[in-house]
Amino acid sequence: CRVEHPAGGYKKLFETVEELSSPVTAHVTGWIPTWLRGSLLRCGPGLFEVGSEPFYHLFDGQALLHKFDFKEGHVTYHRRFVRTDAYVRAMTEKRIVITEFGTYAYPDPCKNIFSRFFSYFKGVEVTDNALVNVYPIGEDYYACTETNFITRINPDTLETIKQVDLSKYVSVNGATAHPHVENDGTVYNIGNCFGKNFALAYNIIRIPPLQADKEDPVNKSEVVVQFPCSDRFKPSYVHSFGLTANYIVFVETPVKINLLKFLSSWSLWGANYMDCFESNETMGVWLHVAEKKKGRLLNIKYRTSAFNLFHHINTYEDNGFLIVDLCTWKGFEFVYNYLYLANLRANWEEVKRQAEKAPQPEARRYVLPLNIDKADTGKNLVTLPYTTATATLRSDETIWLEPEVIFSGPRHAFEFPQINYKKYCGKPYTYTYGLGLNHFVPDRLCKLNVKTKETWVWQEPDSYPSEPIFVSHPDALEEDEGVVLSIVISPGVGPKPAYLLILNAKDMSEVARAEVEVNIPVTFHGLFKRA
Repeated sequence: CRVEHPAGGYKKLFETVEELSSPVTAHVTGWIPTWLRGSLLRCGPGLFEVGSEPFYHLFDGQALLHKFDFKEGHVTYHRRFVRTDAYVRAMTEKRIVITEFGTYAYPDPCKNIFSRFFSYFKGVEVTDNALVNVYPIGEDYYACTETNFITRINPDTLETIKQVDLSKYVSVNGATAHPHVENDGTVYNIGNCFGKNFALAYNIIRIPPLQADKEDPVNKSEVVVQFPCSDRFKPSYVHSFGLTANYIVFVETPVKINLLKFLSSWSLWGANYMDCFESNETMGVWLHVAEKKKGRLLNIKYRTSAFNLFHHINTYEDNGFLIVDLCTWKGFEFVYNYLYLANLRANWEEVKRQAEKAPQPEARRYVLPLNIDKADTGKNLVTLPYTTATATLRSDETIWLEPEVIFSGPRHAFEFPQINYKKYCGKPYTYTYGLGLNHFVPDRLCKLNVKTKETWVWQEPDSYPSEPIFVSHPDALEEDEGVVLSIVISPGVGPKPAYLLILNAKDMSEVARAEVEVNIPVTFHGLFKRA
C-alpha cells in the first residue's frame, strides 16, 4: 500500500502549541467502553522555538505533557508544559539557555567577555527536557528524557513537582526513557557509567517497589550488574533493553558516543549532543546477557551485523534459548541524522528523497542459545522448531546470529512497538502493536502476529497517529482482548484538527474517537494509568 502525503499535513506534528489552563471536553463519536476508566499520559515536544531562536532537532522542543481522561464514556483533554530548568530559564531569559540534543545554546550575550570565558570551564549544563516518556516509580510519576535528570509530575493536574538527579543516588551518567516496570513495581533501567580503571561500562539499575516505610524508592536505587563496553573510550548509544524473569539482554550497537568530544568544552566550538555521535564501521552489533537475580554476566559473545536499535519489542525464554524481538534499522549510520526538523517538515517528495538514503527498517527476531557446547563449533545451535533465526558457534568462540525477519517493507517501519505488557512482558507472546512510519512519516497503526507475521492495519488519508497503547479488558481471557489508544492529527480533513482514537485490539477496527478543537504536536511515548 503506497500511501502518499503530497499535502504535507504531517508538518503540523512539528508546530508550537499553547498549553491549556484547564481540561477541555472532547467530542465523542462511536461508543467508549464503560470499563475504560483512567488517563492516557503522553510526552512530546510542544515548543519548537524560543522567540526568534529555533530548535533544530526532533528531540529538542520543550517537553509538553498530554492527558486524555476517560470516565463514564466521557473524555477530556489537558496539556501542560513540564516546568524543567530548560523551560523555565528559556521563558525567563526569552532565549534558548540550555543546549538540547541538536541545538546549541549560545552563551548569554549580556555577559561580558570575562564571565563568558569562565563559563567555558564550568562544563556542560546537561538538559532536563523531559520530552520522551512518563513512567511510575512507587506511587509517583516521572517525565523523562535520556539524561540523569527525571522530573516528577502530578498525573492528575500535570503540574511539575520537582527535578530528580539520578546520578546522585546511583552510579550512572544517564538512564534510558524505557525502564522496565515489573508487576510488583520494581523498576529496572540501564545507563552509561565509568567502570573499573576509567573504562566505560553500562550499569543496570534497580529501583525497588514502595515499601511499608513509605520512603522514596529512588533513595534505594542500586546497581545490579555492569555490562562491559566494546570500546573503553566510546560507549554505545542505548535506548532500551530486554528483560525476562531470569535474564537481562543488552544490545550494543555501532552508534558510539565520542566522550572526548562530549567532555570537552562545547562552548568553545558550539557543539550539541548530536555532534558527539559517530559510527564504528567494523564492530557490527554485540549482544550481552546477564542473570537478573545473581547479577552475573554470561561469558558468551554474541555477534551480528550492524544495525541501529531504539526499541525492544519483547524478550522471552524458551528451552535454553532467549528470543529477542527488535525494531532494527539496517546499517551503522545513525538514524537520528535523519530526524532534524528541517527534514521532517520538508515537502513530501523531499521527505521521500531523504529517507531513500537512510538505514532501512526491519522488525527482527534473534535467538540466543544459553547453553554452549564446544563440540558444536561450526554448527547452528538453534533447535527451536518455530523460527528460522540461527546462531552459529565459530572457532573463535563467538556466536554469529542471523535473524528471522518478522516485518519488512521498503522504507516502511514497524516502530514504537507496544505489547500487552502487564501479562506478557518477558514471556512467550503473539501480538505486538506498532506505529507505521512511511519514510519517517507516521501514517498508520499496525498489529503484528509475531508467530504467523499476519498484520492488521488502521489507516486514513492525511491522518498522522502516535504510538499505539494497548489497554487490556479488565476480565480479558486472551492476549489481544482490549483496546488500542492513539492520538491522531488530521489537519485539513475535518473541522477538528486532532482526536484520540480507540481501536478494537482484535482487528484494529474503530470503536470510537474523541475529537478536540486544538492541534496536538508529535508525542513519543506514554502509558495508560487506570482509575
